[in-house]
This record gives sequence, C-alpha cells and structure tokens, in this order.
Amino acid sequence: MTSPNLDDVLVLIPARMASTRLPGKPLADICGLPMIVQVALRAKEAEIGRVVVAVDDQQVHDVVAAAGFEVIMTSKDHQSGSDRIYEALMKVDPEGKAKFVVNVQGDLPTIEPETVRAALRPLEDPSVDIATLTIEIEDEADKTAPHIVKVVGSPISESRLKALYFTRTTAPYGDGPLYHHIGLYAYRRSALERFVTLGPSVLEKRESLEQLRALEAGMRIDVEIVDTVPLGVDTPADLEKARRILSARTK
Repeated sequence: MTSPNLDDVLVLIPARMASTRLPGKPLADICGLPMIVQVALRAKEAEIGRVVVAVDDQQVHDVVAAAGFEVIMTSKDHQSGSDRIYEALMKVDPEGKAKFVVNVQGDLPTIEPETVRAALRPLEDPSVDIATLTIEIEDEADKTAPHIVKVVGSPISESRLKALYFTRTTAPYGDGPLYHHIGLYAYRRSALERFVTLGPSVLEKRESLEQLRALEAGMRIDVEIVDTVPLGVDTPADLEKARRILSARTK
C-alpha cells in the first residue's frame, strides 16, 4: 500500500456564516487573521494536496481570496457538511482528477498539520471507503457525556480501528479503552459520491450522527487513533482559547 500523491488529494474546508453561538464565526479575528484563513493555513501546512475553501457568503469568499487561497461559493441550503463539500468538489474538480477528498471543518484554527495528514492514512487500504480520527478518552466525565461521540471499533493495529458503530452513549460495555470521535473525514471520491445519494438512515436520525448512514449502507470506515483533540471554536470562550494557543505558537 502506498500513500496518495498530492495530485490525487483535494482538501475542502466548508465554512458557514450562520452560527447561533458565535455570529460571523469564519471572520473572527485570531492573531490578526480571520479564523477561516487560519484553518486554510493549517491545511496548507499539512502538504497533502490542493486546498479549497467552500463558503456560502460573499464577504467570506472575498476575505479568503484576498489571503491567496482558492475559494468557491456553495449553496446556503445544504443540510450537511458532506453535501456542501460534494457541491464544491463538483465545481472545482468536475473532471474527476482528485481521487481522495479530505474534509477539514472551518472552525479548527489550531489543528496540527499532522492531524490532518493522519485522517488520510487509512485510505492507503483500498478496502476502506471513509477515514476519520479518534482519541482515547481519559476524562471520566467525557465517558458518559452525550456530546462526546464515541467510536465503537475493532482494533486493526495499535493506531487504527475498523468502525462498527458511533454513539453518544457510553460504549462498548466492560473493561477497556473508550474512544472519542474527532469529526474530520477523508473520503475516497467514489465513496463520497455514493454517500450523498443515500437518504438519512434510521440510526443516523436516532443518534444525530451522519456517519451512521455510511455504516448502515455497508460502507467501511476506518479510524486513525491520534494523541490530540483539535479545538473546535463554537463559543466566545473557545475563540479566546484559540487565540491563546496560536499566540503561544508564534512566540
């Protein structure tokens, strides 16, 4: 098995202006740059392929373009991130040159480039349709918290699981590690094309977890185990934390 080359990989960063807890989130200033530009920089630093930002607002579009990044406008009406990145994929690569698509959320300004690279790694196995990330849960409160999504998986190696289920409850039962799902995805292009044609599944709606749609359809998801959780910026407190983290890195 060999790693995909740079021409085969498209990194897509979806960004939406609508945010109830942090209005105008993509344009929030972090160390002198809008958050969405910081995320694009982290994706570029990963050096795995072409980076494109997918936005639904002209102001965000213009800011990203002014920073020198490729950017595409997408519909405001998408119900999921996968639908948005699929629209962007069809617009920026209609010829089908990219064989792999990495979806880096637009609210991860402090994500380590190595973490982005790790998400692509399971796709070196041709039997894997979708790849994502996880970290072992250490905090006891997180083991029962419903906002912490758990991966139930069968170990393939010391650093990888084959996903069997994702859930908001505590699982699996019994002694052993529990894993916190990190929602950064890498898709084989054909898998993304199939995924967006599927309607919401029963378990997806019950758990409010989109990735269950793929498992219910028989698609294979492998999960790379990493050692850090990227900070998702959803609140003003998260924003201040991100500013402190990136400020410390530049000193």
